[in-house]
Amino acid sequence: MNFKMQNKQNQLIERITDQHLVVGVDIAQHVHVARAVNYRGIVIGKPLSFENNEEGFTKLLNWIKELKHMKNLDTTIVGMEPTGHYWMNLSKWLVKQNMDVVTVNPHHVKRNKENRDNTQSKSDKKDALVIADMVKNGYYAFVRSTSESFEKLRVLMANRDVIVKRLVSSINQINRWVDVVFPELRQVFKDVSCKGAIATLRLFPTPAELSSLQPQDIVTGWKSCMKRHSGHKKARSLLTLAKRSIGTKQALDAYKLHLEQLLEEYDLASSQLERVTQEVTNVLEQIPFVKQILAIKGISEISLAGILGEAGDLSGFAHGNALLRHAGLHLAEASSGKWKGQIVLSKRGRSRLRRYLFLATMSLVMNNPEFKALHSNNVKVKKIKKMKSIMKLCGKLARVLVGIARNGSAYNPEMVFPLEQLAA
Repeated sequence: MNFKMQNKQNQLIERITDQHLVVGVDIAQHVHVARAVNYRGIVIGKPLSFENNEEGFTKLLNWIKELKHMKNLDTTIVGMEPTGHYWMNLSKWLVKQNMDVVTVNPHHVKRNKENRDNTQSKSDKKDALVIADMVKNGYYAFVRSTSESFEKLRVLMANRDVIVKRLVSSINQINRWVDVVFPELRQVFKDVSCKGAIATLRLFPTPAELSSLQPQDIVTGWKSCMKRHSGHKKARSLLTLAKRSIGTKQALDAYKLHLEQLLEEYDLASSQLERVTQEVTNVLEQIPFVKQILAIKGISEISLAGILGEAGDLSGFAHGNALLRHAGLHLAEASSGKWKGQIVLSKRGRSRLRRYLFLATMSLVMNNPEFKALHSNNVKVKKIKKMKSIMKLCGKLARVLVGIARNGSAYNPEMVFPLEQLAA
C-alpha cells in the first residue's frame, strides 16, 4: 500500500465492495456489542450483545454467517476501537477465523457520533454503528500482525517502563529519607543511589550508629558489601559529619524500618530491571536486521527495543513517513482562506513510540557524527530552532530504520549526510 495519505485513503475505501458485510464492535470488559451495515451504510439485522469469551465469540461468528446468508454477501470486515487491552483477544480470534479485522481511531469515533441522529447521545449500540459507518467510509487501519519476537519486545518494554517508575520512586523516597535523617551524607556521596551510599545506608543507617564506630569499622563494613570501597579518608569524613549531623533524632526506629523497606523495593526493582534488560537483549538477537541497526553509533539496545516493541516489524512499513504517522509525529496544519495557522505535530499515534524515537534521535545528535552535523547545519546554517531540527531528524531516523529493515543493507553514512557536506 502506498504511504501517501491520499492514496492510502482511496485504497481503503476501494477495499469495501458491494459484497462486504461491515461489522462494528463496541468493545467492553465483559460484554461487547456488534452492529452490521452494508457498503452503503444501510443497517442489517439487529444489534448483538456477546460476552468476552469463547461462547460469545462463537455467537458473533454465527450471527455474521446468518446476516451474510440473508443478504447474499460473501465477505466480512470487522472494525473495533482498540480500547485498552480488551479488544486483543477478540481480534486475534477473528483473524484465526480468516476474517479481516481493522481498528478505528477512538478520536474519530467521538467526532462522528452525531452523524446518524444529530444528537450527542452515547450508547454501546450507537457506538458500534458509528464504528461500522467509519469502516465502510474507509476510516480504519489494519491490525498489524506481529511475530513472536516483536510481541515479546512489546510486553517486555511495557514491563520495563513500570519497573523503571518503581525504581525511580524508591530512589526519590530514599533521597527524602536522607534529607530528613542524615542530610550530611550528600557531602560524602553526591549521588545517594551510588553503591557506597546504599551500602552505608544498609549498614549504618543513622548518624547515631555511625558516631559510635571507628573509621576501620566503617571500611570493614564496606568491604563486606563492595569489592571496591571508598577508603579510610571518606570513612573519617563520614564519621566527622555524623557526629555533628542536624538530622532528626526522634522516631529513629520508625525511620529505620521505613529505610529497610525502601531498600528492599530498590533491590527488587534493580534485579527485575536487570532481568528484563537481559531478556530484551536475547530477543533482539533473534531479529535479522537488528545487528545492522545497532551498528549505527548512538543507537542503544533499549531505544531500538522500544521502537520495535511499539512499531513491530519495520519492514512492514512502506516508507519512513508511515512509521512517523504510526507514532503521531506527522505534521498537522490548520488554515483557512488567507489565514494560516501554526503547523504542529499531530500526536495521533503511539506515545511510547514517539518517546523512543525522540530519545534515539537525541542520542544520535550527541554521539553520531552524521546526525550531529545535520543538526548543526539545521541550526547554524538554515537557522532552524533546535527542537524543530530534532523533529526533522526524527523523520530522518525513521527513514533510515525502515530502509535498513526493508533492504537488509548496512548503515551508510553518505546516504544520511554526504561526505562533501561534512567536509564543508
